[in-house]
Amino acid sequence: MEESKQEVFVMEEKFYTVASIEGEYAYLREENGGEVMIALFLLPDGVDIGTRLRCENFAYEIVE
Repeated sequence: MEESKQEVFVMEEKFYTVASIEGEYAYLREENGGEVMIALFLLPDGVDIGTRLRCENFAYEIVE
């Protein structure tokens, strides 16, 4: 019988700045200059334009 292998995916830590908010979505600017769009409900309360965020394993938190 073949052993089942379980893969663990760990997302590396990334930092973003909220570039803009349009409706239900925030546009986040990556440190390398790229931009991603994410639903606001996935971000912590208090997020606004200019807020810095840390993302690790798909969890976002505000950083000072």
